[in-house]
Amino acid sequence: MRKEVFAVGKFYHIYNRGTDKRKIFLDKYDFERFLQSMQEFNTLEPIGSIYENSFVKDQLGSSASKQRKLVNCVAYCLNPNHYHFILQQTKERGVEKFMQRLGTGFTNYFNNKYHRSGVLFQGKFKSRHIDSNEYLLHISAYVNLNDRIHRFGSSASKSSWIEYVEKQKGICEKKIILDQFGNVAEYKAFAESSLKDILARKQLYKELEILLFD
Repeated sequence: MRKEVFAVGKFYHIYNRGTDKRKIFLDKYDFERFLQSMQEFNTLEPIGSIYENSFVKDQLGSSASKQRKLVNCVAYCLNPNHYHFILQQTKERGVEKFMQRLGTGFTNYFNNKYHRSGVLFQGKFKSRHIDSNEYLLHISAYVNLNDRIHRFGSSASKSSWIEYVEKQKGICEKKIILDQFGNVAEYKAFAESSLKDILARKQLYKELEILLFD
């Protein structure tokens, strides 16, 4: 049984990695499919599968983004063998439903594409309640810039940083963070400074012992 009880309106840091530390994103299409899954499966009404939902959208002009969402995605980073999200639950059991659909859907896609079977992720996803606004701001920097920690490079990772600093449209409710700053430049400076501070004092952040995957 999961110890974490997710509450509507609260924020959570969600993370997991591939089983046996294996890579879960092998090319750019895997990243794209995962991000598409994050958008398509984020709806109160089940869609079945992304393939099936494509016909619904063609016929009805609807999409998951127009329906009631289970969670708000505040930030994300997809690295070759693990991911980080900041999610705000918007419906009862929203985080659990969203993550179950995402995990199952992407595993089915990955196994079919690469002719494998079995689990893809290392057990149930991990979660930490973000219990203060200060923590929310600092963890947003950690997630948005997580690829820099591991030195993967922009081509080997995908993060919401580009949505924040280049104002690109994406899947994130970035106003939750950006509305607390005068402009994007202020947030960028805060995030980059915060990341340096987190790494310099990581012994004070017990959570990082779990989050800094190999």
